[in-house]
Amino acid sequence: MPGIEPARPATLLDLVWRMLLRLAFPLARIWWRVRRPRHEGALVALYVGQALLLLKSSYRSEWNFPGGSVHAGETPEAAAQREMEEEIGLPPHPLLDAGSVHGDWDGRRDRVHFFELRLDALPALRLDNREIVAARLASPDELRGLALTEAVVAWLGRVE
Repeated sequence: MPGIEPARPATLLDLVWRMLLRLAFPLARIWWRVRRPRHEGALVALYVGQALLLLKSSYRSEWNFPGGSVHAGETPEAAAQREMEEEIGLPPHPLLDAGSVHGDWDGRRDRVHFFELRLDALPALRLDNREIVAARLASPDELRGLALTEAVVAWLGRVE
């Protein structure tokens, strides 16, 4: 697999953000388990050849695809484009709608819209170093040995 440049060295502000995210996420998960809210998200399966781009957030132990929540009044595709720009610095690209999956994840009743993006080469990535702290390409064989978010596992099970 081609290498991915590590995130820039963390600043004090980055470390504070990471700490806040690590504290807030478990508390949010508790709140979601009590409230059982509906949530809508959008994730992008970004292929470089046969490999998929995976991201590591500062507050999760599992790898995920680029993406996040769909804001009120926002289309899932617009959310996917916005999240790719925020998380890895990737400008808008044409995305292929790859369907959606439903599940109860992190205490929320989730609907996650998936999009695919196929690139010939990995572009330069700009990780925010606060929410997103690492990126890697994983071949189909490597995916089986990685801790992945439940939404990614559900999507992979659907497409394999």
